[in-house]
Amino acid sequence: MSDAEIGMPIALVTGANKGIGPETVRRLIDQGFHVYLGARSPERGRPAADSDKAQFLQVDVTSDESVQQAVAFIQNEHGRLDVLVNNAGIGGPRREPEDYTADDMTEVLMTNVVGYMRLIHACLPLLEKSSNPRIVNVSSGLGSFALFHDLDRIESRAGAMPYAASKAAINMMTARMARLLPQIHINAADPGQTATDLSGDQGHSIQDGTDAILAFALADPDGPSGTYADRASELPW
Repeated sequence: MSDAEIGMPIALVTGANKGIGPETVRRLIDQGFHVYLGARSPERGRPAADSDKAQFLQVDVTSDESVQQAVAFIQNEHGRLDVLVNNAGIGGPRREPEDYTADDMTEVLMTNVVGYMRLIHACLPLLEKSSNPRIVNVSSGLGSFALFHDLDRIESRAGAMPYAASKAAINMMTARMARLLPQIHINAADPGQTATDLSGDQGHSIQDGTDAILAFALADPDGPSGTYADRASELPW
């Protein structure tokens, strides 16, 4: 670690080799962060990290061993973590309602929800060494019960059921953890419909999709916690 890196804020972005991940990494680097680009596959993650001038970190959020190894690496390199962006996730299958299985739900929840909790638990000792620790859980408007019941909103009719259920779980996890850990700012960011593979390249720009993530990641020590927001405003749970 160089003298210049000692004072730099440190961030880890999971699932960062595609979708909104690389843009999140790039924007954090532009703000002066040393960023670990977390990805399961070195073949996809290393080129993305090299392109963004980030540091690749292999991490599979579904594996305790992988997460522990990744966190130990950050501990050895920097001894702290200032921002964790929980972004790794899968969309899951789209089926007719009667065709969904328990395995479908298990796969999505294990990655999107349990994976987030696995990272939070493992990173807490590093985050507690930061003077301004922040966790950004990438959620979705599809996880909002209020938006689901507003028939004028796309959230009332879009999205696969397991994916939407996982985002609702992430929202409650965020709200609860923020209350239980008041020393850490924990928020849920909704990228909105963003033009990535996950949405079939439909929606606004990837930069727009990362606005809410960056707002929470760059927040001051007196910034919000336990908040759910998109790029425009807070959202109803």
